[in-house]
Amino acid sequence: MKTMHDPPREEQLHAAAATPGGRPLTLADEHALLLEQVAIRAEDVLAVAAQNRWPARELRCLLGYLRVEVLRQAEDEEMLLFASLGASAGRGRLGRDHARLREAIEALERAAAGDGTWSSAWLATVIRDLVCQLERHLAAEERLLAAGGVPGQAQAVTGLGGHPHEWYPLTEGPVIDLDALPPGQVIDAATDRLLRLRRGEQVELRSGRDPWLVWRRMDEISPGGYGFAYVEEGPDCWRVRVIRQPDRQKPAVRGRPGPRMSGTARAAAGRTGRDPAADDRG
Repeated sequence: MKTMHDPPREEQLHAAAATPGGRPLTLADEHALLLEQVAIRAEDVLAVAAQNRWPARELRCLLGYLRVEVLRQAEDEEMLLFASLGASAGRGRLGRDHARLREAIEALERAAAGDGTWSSAWLATVIRDLVCQLERHLAAEERLLAAGGVPGQAQAVTGLGGHPHEWYPLTEGPVIDLDALPPGQVIDAATDRLLRLRRGEQVELRSGRDPWLVWRRMDEISPGGYGFAYVEEGPDCWRVRVIRQPDRQKPAVRGRPGPRMSGTARAAAGRTGRDPAADDRG
């Protein structure tokens, strides 16, 4: 089953998101992945802008990745890597770099909200500057870690408890193929995506089996905050439409799921008496 994604070059995005096989991911690998993903999306924006058209769709795609992956990476690194280095001039510079990255992203957000009131030439300049700024910043981080005594092949923050970057290209878009997500991470990845939905926004979950465990996690986090409706109930394909409620709804009665739990799932849960979440095969 193929996941539908907003970006026009889905296969290229997925290939760029692949992690090196056979060895642990390093911080340099992680940085290279982020840069490549940003570059792919930036190129899409620039290609449309070069035709003197406003790249609204492509700009939203780039901004989504910058907000979710790049800024979260900065937060993870500050907490998991740089906090142990203590106060230093280099660390202070990185903090200022992070602030400048946020300012550049906020400028792009204002441009996106203006819906074409900014010139395409100005937009192209800002995006090129941002990509260069990000590249310099990531290189400075690696130098600071080396100067602080951290080995040159520092472990990626995903290996230290940070956010897995492979989730984003697999979950962004109107349809999420749960079977394509990494084994053992399905519920976490789907939940991470659903929590980013804007009020009134919806996506569709697809899987080869009943995805009711995703509903259960979301109902624990935000009771009544999301609506789940089965579109197709197996046996080979399960499709569930998920919408973030426009307004906060009255919390659902505990034990009564928003989507209709399949009889098989109910029977299995009652028969085994165990936590069905342990059955997350990914």
